[in-house]
Amino acid sequence: MGDINSAEIFCVGINHESAPVSVREQMAIPESKLGEKCSLITEKEGFYEVVIISTCNRIEIYTVANSDKFSQLEECFACLYGEEEMRTLPFYKFHGSEMMKHLCRVASGLDSMILGETEILGQVKKSYAAAHLAGQTSRYLNKLFQNVFKIAKYVRTNSKITRGATSVGAAGVDLAEKIFGNLKDCNVMILGAGQMGEMVAKTLAGRGVKGLVVSSRSHDKAIALAEEMNGKAYEFEEGLTRLFEADILITATSSPHTLLTKEQIVPAIRKRRGRPLFIIDIAVPRDVDEEIARVPGVYLYDMDALQRITVSAHARREEQIIICEDLISTEVAKLELDISSRNTKKYPDQGDDPLPTV
Repeated sequence: MGDINSAEIFCVGINHESAPVSVREQMAIPESKLGEKCSLITEKEGFYEVVIISTCNRIEIYTVANSDKFSQLEECFACLYGEEEMRTLPFYKFHGSEMMKHLCRVASGLDSMILGETEILGQVKKSYAAAHLAGQTSRYLNKLFQNVFKIAKYVRTNSKITRGATSVGAAGVDLAEKIFGNLKDCNVMILGAGQMGEMVAKTLAGRGVKGLVVSSRSHDKAIALAEEMNGKAYEFEEGLTRLFEADILITATSSPHTLLTKEQIVPAIRKRRGRPLFIIDIAVPRDVDEEIARVPGVYLYDMDALQRITVSAHARREEQIIICEDLISTEVAKLELDISSRNTKKYPDQGDDPLPTV
């Protein structure tokens, strides 16, 4: 079985730079299932601790495993998804200081599609909490993640990386502005009243959009969000019948399946009498069937399109990236010495709640 005292911490994953959204959406794991999926990996011989991070832009596995498992890390994904073809995906793998630097970059927003975005740290904390509460982390991953959270906070405090940064939802609104210019003349429908939908709605309201409609399968949430934003709320099916009134549709649900098909969109396009409909799908898995892009008068943008638009922002903020990289390198050098000391008394096998310690 191997000796955990001689094990190492590894990372294996894919992200928005190594795999398109069509691949990532097939692998997305709901937050409620993260702990359960971690246990599938620790059931394998030679794997002792696991944290899985699953967001719209990445799926990463951090694991404490025997040193000979580094060359076999792809098996973790085959184990989760039960598909041999998973072994051939363009995974990246890290260990040692490179693994620590990578996790720090992720938590700090440096590895995000939206450079410096603030959502990712909370997502990483929730991923760690899910694994920890499921009993899938122990002293080594506890120590790693709790120190990385401190480093991420330090980087954000001592740089300007979050200044001017946005969320994925806000970037979707930025794209809508690029298309239409002034949104004060536009009617916008948001599909989804969850956290992402709420962020989109608030951003739209701040930009002075002409008309705002929220449509969701959770009608109560749609009503509450619409009232807060001085908009209208429709149940999902009714929203589809009203789609012809929208100039822009932004979809941001957490549905595991496609919600909008070509057959559902065509009637709305006929009623628009030649006026185009722009659809911005920021959900992963995607809400909108890519076949919709073939409908005349429909312009569909997904996360891959959003990534191409945001690439220029990285170049404009190169100075801040360098500052953050230097801060991370310095702090990781300290952390590497600390972890190699095997002094894990402050990070026990079990804990009541991992988040307050961050």
